[in-house]
Amino acid sequence: MSGHSKWSSIKHKKAATDARRGKLFAKLIRAIEVAAREGGSNIEGNPTLASAVEKAKGYSVPNDNIDRAIKRGAGETGGARYEEVTYEGYAQGGVAVLVQTLTDNRNRTGQEVRHTFTKLGGNLADPGSVAYLFDRKGVILVDKHAAPGEEQLLELILDAGAEDLRGEDEQWQVTTGPTALAEVRKILEAASIPVASAELTMVPQTAVPVEGAEARKLLTLIEALDDLDDVQNIYANFDIPDDVLAEVG
Repeated sequence: MSGHSKWSSIKHKKAATDARRGKLFAKLIRAIEVAAREGGSNIEGNPTLASAVEKAKGYSVPNDNIDRAIKRGAGETGGARYEEVTYEGYAQGGVAVLVQTLTDNRNRTGQEVRHTFTKLGGNLADPGSVAYLFDRKGVILVDKHAAPGEEQLLELILDAGAEDLRGEDEQWQVTTGPTALAEVRKILEAASIPVASAELTMVPQTAVPVEGAEARKLLTLIEALDDLDDVQNIYANFDIPDDVLAEVG
């Protein structure tokens, strides 16, 4: 799990200055639309929407774009109708992969995901064969240099409902239940502890070690899936050595 967590942190830092920011913005806006359509436009009463909005703000999506996306999702203005489709598969080394998409054309998206898996050494699996290996959690990243000591931070987040605290190089990773994410973030910010990122995610229960050339092929597959327009999130249970991740990151 630590390897996957590190990769998520690297991806977050890369995306903040990525030349493909336009594509990233489109994905974030699409997630907001769907969350507003399925759970309503009230951010306080819709945790999924709140998470999507905070994630978009973390990547500097303009507020006007966010507001328009919420209105489209709530049916106040026109727009495409997206649905969430999750694909399950295996990558190099038997690594389990969940690919979460938002699409207005299931056939197109399914073909693109299948082609990418097949082309780059992975394979799609039957629904349910991979998902049970992950738990839905809230994950908050806090830079260590901006946070208090471990004991003080742990006391603060546990009182707010957090489940776990782990060190990941220069950051603390705070894990919460899905419904506690907003409250823990609120407590951190009230204590003047800046949050690097906060989102609902799928956390793997166990990690699969992958090294060498196999690790590089795995990351190539993950990157290619992430480049697909309809793909929103990718979750995988790999643990890759720091030097390989640093090379890619």
